Amino acid sequence: MKKILIASFDLEVGGVERSLISMLEQFDYKHHSVDLMLYKHQGDFMSLLPQKVNLLRENRHYAAFRKSIGELLRNRQYAIGLSRMIAKMHAGFMGAMKRITEPGYYQMQLMWKYALPFLPKMEKKYDMAISYLWPHYFVAEKVNADTKVAWIHTDYSTVETDRAMDMSMWNKFDHIAAVSEACRDSFLRKYPELESKVWVVENITSPNFVRTLADEEITSPLLSDRRFKVMTVARLSHAKGIDQAVHTLKLLKDRGYDDIVWYVVGYGGDESAIRQLISKYSLEDRFILLGKQLNPYPFMRASDIYVQPSRYEGKAVTVTEAKILGKPILITNYPTAGSQVEDGYDGIICDLSVEGIARGIERLYHSEALRAHLVRNLKDMDFSNGDELEKLYAMIGNRNPEGRVAWN
Repeated sequence: MKKILIASFDLEVGGVERSLISMLEQFDYKHHSVDLMLYKHQGDFMSLLPQKVNLLRENRHYAAFRKSIGELLRNRQYAIGLSRMIAKMHAGFMGAMKRITEPGYYQMQLMWKYALPFLPKMEKKYDMAISYLWPHYFVAEKVNADTKVAWIHTDYSTVETDRAMDMSMWNKFDHIAAVSEACRDSFLRKYPELESKVWVVENITSPNFVRTLADEEITSPLLSDRRFKVMTVARLSHAKGIDQAVHTLKLLKDRGYDDIVWYVVGYGGDESAIRQLISKYSLEDRFILLGKQLNPYPFMRASDIYVQPSRYEGKAVTVTEAKILGKPILITNYPTAGSQVEDGYDGIICDLSVEGIARGIERLYHSEALRAHLVRNLKDMDFSNGDELEKLYAMIGNRNPEGRVAWN
């Protein structure tokens, strides 16, 4: 029986978290025992954890990464609170100096760097430890395992980080699992010296799970809305481009499309700014935020098309889920878009701009034949990929996926 540790932040509603749940559902528990380390025991997906997974007790030192600096000071966690304050000031200064548009990633790196001396190590020894979400410092520095694997879900060529700090961390891992070929390629453009470590292990999907949940009854104005319904499921963040979606709908409104409505399932730090933008353009009745939904699939199924307006992605779980539900799909041409859909076959790829998204929506709006063509092709596709886990099992013996050789 191989002992495996999987570490992540929490189980809030999100694509990465859904892919983690799907992987845990299909794990081989006859030959592997799995401990799950969540920094914070929170999130609507907590109830979906398979019973065979051993959820480790929450540790207050790591739960600190899901608390505000004010909370930490009130709880007398002064060392970690101070390290967070220094990281925030340092990142703010460097962001201004280097004109980094999104210094949050750099700040998170610094936060871990300054906090590491105050964080405990794990006593238990594992055959494999998997860090499922960046940054991966916990598994790199605080876990004893024969094999260490880091998962990458995003396009790292778009992320501003300190490369020297990154390399020090990546070098602690035996394998790096990228969720798509395009995600792997973009990662290697930034870290070419890591090529021998990086393998593609796609997000595990369960088509039956998605389709079953999509049949769940919901009460929502969406069901009785007779307008042309655009759907997006995403965090309200810069990366996901929800602000671009609002600008797009304003453009379509100005062009006379009065019967297009855009629904968004999700939540996030940009919600206030997005609501202000909606109000500015008087789109309250046609750009509708549905908030956090534990089960987004009935909303996706009730839509006419699915749109992913992201600025960058690794491989969006929601796009695959929209495929499973047979929805006509439009995605922006982010660097890894080609790994998500084949343009004109199982989806449409548009320019990564407000004008590009608007033209893509217009194209699908006016062509019922194109929508039917995309849906017909999706019906012939097999989305089950539980065999991806075989690549992970191969790594336990420090073989590559192609077969070559308690707290203290």
